[in-house]
Amino acid sequence: MAGILYIVPTPIGNLEDITFRALKCLKEVDIILAEDTRTSGKLLQHYQIETPMRANHMHNEHRQSAQFVEQLLAGQHIALISDAGTPAISDPGYLMVREALKANIDVQCLPGATALIPALVVSGLPAHNFSFEGFLPVKKGRQSKLKALAMEERTLVFYESPHRINRSLRDFIEHLGAERSASLSREISKKFEETRRGTLAELLASCEERPPKGELVLCISGK
Repeated sequence: MAGILYIVPTPIGNLEDITFRALKCLKEVDIILAEDTRTSGKLLQHYQIETPMRANHMHNEHRQSAQFVEQLLAGQHIALISDAGTPAISDPGYLMVREALKANIDVQCLPGATALIPALVVSGLPAHNFSFEGFLPVKKGRQSKLKALAMEERTLVFYESPHRINRSLRDFIEHLGAERSASLSREISKKFEETRRGTLAELLASCEERPPKGELVLCISGK
């Protein structure tokens, strides 16, 4: 019988945010596919997990998916993890899931940590209906994307990096308006977790005065 591909969320900050089921799964599978084996090695070492790891990241995902599918078809159970959060959510993993499903392999995703939900909940913006947009295009398609988002009525949620946040806030101000309500969360579940709230103009002023560090999640009210 073919093995199972498990999609296993890992902590986005505090190592205690992993589930009992995730730990059990990581200990029992034959192989763990990790985005960065050095980063994931710290988590496995903390929980005394000795399962062998293999690298599965954006640079080799296309090339290695077929090999891992063969191992699954041979009966091995494989866990796929990213550096933090749930694989395939703005992280490597989608291609591996797609190829496994094409081969009729059972794919199971464990529930667990992801940065967008805590950031949305503490934003104070409507959370019953929202649009997760991941990272904005850096170049190609950026302007057309911004124009389309200007008409979106749902709360918008984005991932962003510290060195691009000011540019993105300026772009949002230009296309959505400076007075749109928004929040910016950083380092969720970590020691220096922080959420700044206000208008887009106020967030830009805050970031210019006090540049944020770490992983960022930006939430913006809909039209």
